[in-house]
Amino acid sequence: MKDTRRTRAIMGLLLAMALVLMTVDSRTGEGSPLGLLKGAGTTVFGAAEQVGADMVRPVTRFVTALVDAPGAQRRMETLARENERLRQDLAAQTLDRSRSEQLRGLLSTAGTGGYTIVPAHVIARRGVPGFEEAVELDVGESDGVRPDMTVLSGAGLVGRVIRVGPSTSTVLLISDLGSATGGRLEGSDEIGVVSGAGEQGRLLHFRLLDSTAPLAPGQRIVSFGSHRGAPYVAGVPIAVIERVEATPGELTRIAYARPYADLTALDVVGVVVRQPPRDPRDAVLPPAQGKKGGPDDRP
Repeated sequence: MKDTRRTRAIMGLLLAMALVLMTVDSRTGEGSPLGLLKGAGTTVFGAAEQVGADMVRPVTRFVTALVDAPGAQRRMETLARENERLRQDLAAQTLDRSRSEQLRGLLSTAGTGGYTIVPAHVIARRGVPGFEEAVELDVGESDGVRPDMTVLSGAGLVGRVIRVGPSTSTVLLISDLGSATGGRLEGSDEIGVVSGAGEQGRLLHFRLLDSTAPLAPGQRIVSFGSHRGAPYVAGVPIAVIERVEATPGELTRIAYARPYADLTALDVVGVVVRQPPRDPRDAVLPPAQGKKGGPDDRP
């Protein structure tokens, strides 16, 4: 637009009109004749502003999420670590409580029988040349452990030490097919041999030396003991008879007995480093229920 005298006149007129309108609107207040025009303008521009805000809001949220993502990820990782720590603490408390109960049972059994023991933990289950059922303990020569020592739990007989290192030892379980333990029937002098039955420690064989002696389910077996207590001390609960079967072609009968010690889930055990001054006989057996006892009668 050219800067002419006419143009300047028009511009001056428009400015004057604008000043007049502003003065009128200011002095008349809510009754201003320009109210309808202002309302229409507000409606139009307000709607446009709302549409613009709706379009921009998702983009703003997305940008904010991107900015906050690293912090949120760190918070999630922190919460995950805290949850894992709490789970580990709970597992450790449960394990400690279980081991404490097992240790109390072990010390009670040892005290009743007069056995001097070295407490130990089972740290591995392993086979050794010539044997399949064996476990590794966290005690050894430095703890006074020697080969041919009896190992028991709070419930009953576990096995005997067959190998010893400076800080560990290997125990052959009574459930091994190559294991043989002298056993005596509760309340009598009838003795026999206890051996593994090949059923992963759930059952044992018991064969009486006197084939005519009474043998029936519910009878309980304790260790007969060895010379000078090696490899087995006397009086340790071994098992309770579940059934008796005749051996084809032989006069003897074989009893299947369930061990008192849970040979499939060993944890806290004790190595007997000194036998009692006298045979405890049946004193270590748990109280019998009526005429029959069983592994569930453990202390």
